Amino acid sequence: MRGPTTILTHNPEDSSDEPREFVFDYSYWSHDGCKEEGNGYYSPDKSHPNGKKFCDQRTVYDDLGKGVLANAWKGYNSTLFAYGQTGSGKSWSVVGYGENKGIIPLFCNDVFKEIEEKRKAADGTSYEVSFNMLEIYNEKVRDLLNPKKSNLKVRQHPKKGFYAEGLMTYPVDNYEEIESKMEEGTLNRTVASTNMNATSSRAHTIVGITFVQKFKNAAGEETAKTAVCNLVDLAGSERAESTGATGDRLKEGAAINQSLSSLGNCIAALADRSSGKKVRIPYRDSVLTKLLKNALGGNSKTIMIAAISPADINYDETLSTLRYADRAKQIKNVATVNEDPTEKMIRELQEENERLKEMLKSGKISVPVADEDDMDENMTADEKAALKKEMEEDYAAQLDENAREMEEMKKAFEEKLKAAREAGSTKNNEMNEKKKALKNTPHLYNLNFDPQLTGHIFHLLNNDETIIGKDESSNIRLNGPSILNKHAIIRKTKGKFTIEKASSESKILVNGQVINETEELEGYDRIMFGTTQLFVYANPSDKKIDVTFEMAQQEIARNSGLSMNDGDDDRPLSKDELILNEDMAEIVPAIEEANSISEELNKKRKFELLLVSAEARGENEGRTKIFVKMKNLENNLEWVWPKEKFMNRKYVMQELFEKYQDGESFEVDKSRDPFAEDEDAEVHVGSVKVWTQSLSYVLDAKEQLEILDFKGNEIGKINIELLPCNKKGKVLTDKDDIWVDKPEDLIGKDLHFIFKILSARGLPSRFKEFYCKYQMYGETEWTNTKTISKTTNPDWNFDKTYHYENISEKLLEQLKSNAIMLQLWGVQKIVQQRNITNTKSALLKEASNQGRSLNVENGSKKVDINKVKYSMELAVMKKRATKAEIKIAQWRRLVIMAEEQNKSKVSTKIIKELFHSHTSDEAEKCYKLLAKEKDDDNEQGGKSSTCVLL
Repeated sequence: MRGPTTILTHNPEDSSDEPREFVFDYSYWSHDGCKEEGNGYYSPDKSHPNGKKFCDQRTVYDDLGKGVLANAWKGYNSTLFAYGQTGSGKSWSVVGYGENKGIIPLFCNDVFKEIEEKRKAADGTSYEVSFNMLEIYNEKVRDLLNPKKSNLKVRQHPKKGFYAEGLMTYPVDNYEEIESKMEEGTLNRTVASTNMNATSSRAHTIVGITFVQKFKNAAGEETAKTAVCNLVDLAGSERAESTGATGDRLKEGAAINQSLSSLGNCIAALADRSSGKKVRIPYRDSVLTKLLKNALGGNSKTIMIAAISPADINYDETLSTLRYADRAKQIKNVATVNEDPTEKMIRELQEENERLKEMLKSGKISVPVADEDDMDENMTADEKAALKKEMEEDYAAQLDENAREMEEMKKAFEEKLKAAREAGSTKNNEMNEKKKALKNTPHLYNLNFDPQLTGHIFHLLNNDETIIGKDESSNIRLNGPSILNKHAIIRKTKGKFTIEKASSESKILVNGQVINETEELEGYDRIMFGTTQLFVYANPSDKKIDVTFEMAQQEIARNSGLSMNDGDDDRPLSKDELILNEDMAEIVPAIEEANSISEELNKKRKFELLLVSAEARGENEGRTKIFVKMKNLENNLEWVWPKEKFMNRKYVMQELFEKYQDGESFEVDKSRDPFAEDEDAEVHVGSVKVWTQSLSYVLDAKEQLEILDFKGNEIGKINIELLPCNKKGKVLTDKDDIWVDKPEDLIGKDLHFIFKILSARGLPSRFKEFYCKYQMYGETEWTNTKTISKTTNPDWNFDKTYHYENISEKLLEQLKSNAIMLQLWGVQKIVQQRNITNTKSALLKEASNQGRSLNVENGSKKVDINKVKYSMELAVMKKRATKAEIKIAQWRRLVIMAEEQNKSKVSTKIIKELFHSHTSDEAEKCYKLLAKEKDDDNEQGGKSSTCVLL
């Protein structure tokens, strides 16, 4: 960060990439350079190198939040939203933690401070503040302050724009009430997160604050100046940017991705419009963009916070976020003050209702100006009909909304405030009593991906027997994949607590290990019910231990059969090891969850974990990465997905499971089914490294090499040839061999060779066709062989000639030390079709055969990958030895011929020509020169031009 400029200095994938600079209104550094004060607040540390540029929460609020507050007093709508990848600081900036309060609480606190100051003037102005809090998850809108309303419809109003129908807005008259409402909303958010198997990063949270100033204008009319402030904490952006596969049709499949992608599309379209282009703004493509329409392109002053990570492993996400923000800053909004006489507003609402009634009665639906952005001349008849139907529903809802708004205007603020407090007092008292009991009573509390949401769900263990399950009769009700009606029983005996299965099919982990018998619980044990419900057992009498979600996830991963590298005292973990550990901790529970959802929805799919080295996935270099194999249990077809693609699909699985739990239809077409794959899709069968060291000596290589699959197993052999040739493509023979003794002799010269992929033998019978592809040095496009079908012993007889002119040191080094990564691809065939009616029983059968429920393929090498390299190097050494023996024989013959001709000396000219001869014909020419050469150089005096062969 340098002033308002954010500089991306280093691309870990390309060191030659130039630094990238982005200029914004502000650029804040908060990664380090701070110290914790006695009260827990983080302030700049002047002794740290980055202390001068560290920005604390107050600085961010002074720069951004105060602007929102000033706009509210003037009567402007304002929106502030935070965008960026999970863990980059969005919630920290917008909400904050503990003493490090973010923009929302600081804004709310200052609103009431200024109201108190204004009230002292006693000018007759009255002030009203109301608060709401909603969440968008899987395109569903939930009222976080009234969790019974879990699927609010989004409607459009001619004055209000898009709004969530039925969203409760609570009047408040002090900051403490807002704090209480925010805590209540966070708790409900957490409960929903647990019930829906989601984490905070998968949902958008919008805090709405409506600020009304009522006074009499110059004409003596009762006037209201209204400002609506939306403070938005968006979901993590990384899932919208990476799928792990180019063109994955499910990139837009997950609802979270749909909304973020739609937001990006709207921002891009608005930026284009600001530059003068005539484009459609697709607000209606998602619930999020509907609710943010006013903020993005309407009557609102809008601030965007782009939160980024300084870690080089997040380079791509960081660059994407900065580009996103750079695009957003091009949008120009024109905001107006929301000021109307109250009586005039009521009159206009009455007139609007009459107009709506007449329009709905006649069936003549006209498109209002507010909807013109959503219209497109290329829309199909069905799309136009769907839009018309949606507008009809909006107009009908407007009638009720207008009537409700008129009634609200007639009520005094004090009356509304009193009613709201009475409604919430009983609930608050119950919650406070329950919190007090936690200090003395053993209980369970939740663990969540977001630390802000950890510990908000708690269940007191007051009974001698506590039944846990999804049945209504359970003492603790849980939902989620693999949760049974009666799942677990916690018993209290003589002050000790034990846990056991309530059914033989129950899945319970304690500290990451499966339990099959009664287990005694100890303080701060981690308990996983099913595959998503993660809790901690806490007994106030035990010494407190800090337990984190990440700790519990890593524990589960370690006990699943994976060997996680924890480093040692002498050697810290490398960056690659840290990344792999983090990925494993995330992916293992996710695979268990996917298998459980497959069981519940009877999808007949099984998921397994693969740890795949760079060589096994067909790459020359790189770290070991996590992949997930999906197996069709009916026909044994298998597909291997990168981690990102699997996680992206898992979120869609969760969406389908939620519909299943709600009793809705969860069947979707194949293009949106996260369990579906094209049975005729090409899949990666295996790889082999073709080392090119022989070419650096201009020697041929004819090898039969082993092909290895993802797991390091040999799955067949392939026959390849590397043949040096001349410029016309004629293969060099022994007669015209031009091999070099030292590879460095090739620098500056030309090299021509033919690469042949002849055939493969003994390939897996579960494939019906095969082809190979590779990239030669310097190529950016893949070269493919033809596809051979109906055989496991394909003959491709492929060849391609390569011409490299003026060999550079860099290319020579690649030839000497690197390899061509040859990939084998194929299409699977259905070997045996099985009729599986129950996914659960099929998975249990496979699990019993394998010995555990989560099958982990750790990618251990069954065949030494370096064996190919050593084999080819040995062949090169043999050829070089053969060439050396030929050369020695030529020298020996020269000496014998010199002795037979009584030559005491041989000229350096002959020696040099013989040394550089590549063929027997060239050597013969040197022998003939020997016979013609006279042996009298020394007799003539002067310097000798010969050397003596000893």
